[in-house]
Amino acid sequence: MKNNSIFIGKDVIDLQIKALRKLKNSLDQSFNSAVNAILKCKSKVIICGVGKSGIIASKISATLSSVGTPSFTVSANDCSHGDLGRITQKDILILISNSGNTNELKNIIKFAKSYKVFLIGIMSNKNSVLYKAANIKLKFPEVKESGHGIVPTSSTTTQLSIGDALAIAVMQKKKFSKLDFKKFHPLGSLGNKLKTAGELMLTKNKIPLIHQDQLMKNAIKVLNLKKLGFLVVINSSGLTTGVFTDGDLKRLMRKKKKIDNLKIKFYMSKKPLCVDENMLASEALNQMNKHKITNMCVYNGKNKQKTIGVLHIHNLLSSLN
Repeated sequence: MKNNSIFIGKDVIDLQIKALRKLKNSLDQSFNSAVNAILKCKSKVIICGVGKSGIIASKISATLSSVGTPSFTVSANDCSHGDLGRITQKDILILISNSGNTNELKNIIKFAKSYKVFLIGIMSNKNSVLYKAANIKLKFPEVKESGHGIVPTSSTTTQLSIGDALAIAVMQKKKFSKLDFKKFHPLGSLGNKLKTAGELMLTKNKIPLIHQDQLMKNAIKVLNLKKLGFLVVINSSGLTTGVFTDGDLKRLMRKKKKIDNLKIKFYMSKKPLCVDENMLASEALNQMNKHKITNMCVYNGKNKQKTIGVLHIHNLLSSLN
């Protein structure tokens, strides 16, 4: 049974789950201190690790950068051959090492102390060089590794989780929004998910506008011309007073035989669903589905009655898929 691959896989995962539970219970004021230090950093957050910890450092650095905290990694080996010059006193240096005694990090630690570079250490060994040198000590519990107890697995998962926790805590403290996030992710599936109503709306002469005093025969002409299935009804000040849809027209025709000379303002829907241009397009689509409509007006946040564009469900579906 123990040679079964599924059993082995579950055992590896169980060890990492146990490691994360220990980590969760070990978080203390040092974590708060680390978050506050990163928030106050006026320059870059530089992260370094050796071996597997170096790979974790790259991921943490990438996550920080993507949520508004400029960061890059340095190679421990290259730092002993000139790359220490990339680190300045305005930076924050994060060193990651399970043992905290990795030889490759000793020159970097010595440099940080000599030039008063603020140092955050992530390690499991309280009696290590890194623990003693760090300004902030993020000590994680000693964990059991998989693979004869020697392959970096549980420890690297723990390091990665600490990094993710730091990045998200800093992000939320900065009030870094989805729109901010979008600036750093313009392409790909994330970019599509973070498109806004303002980016996808139809504007200017594509907006199916009609004055509220217009007769129904003219409204029908605009409906047929714009081919969106609805009209944005406005007053003499250009403010939206309602919308008139294909559905409204069908209901009106069932009630009245002659409609050509009826004024549209008496048969429009007076409280149309409108969204701010900064609303995520995916949320606008959810609103459409919830209210079972195919179009909505878009405003710019200053005046909800001033329609600056319209959304059509077909545009949303084609852009978000």
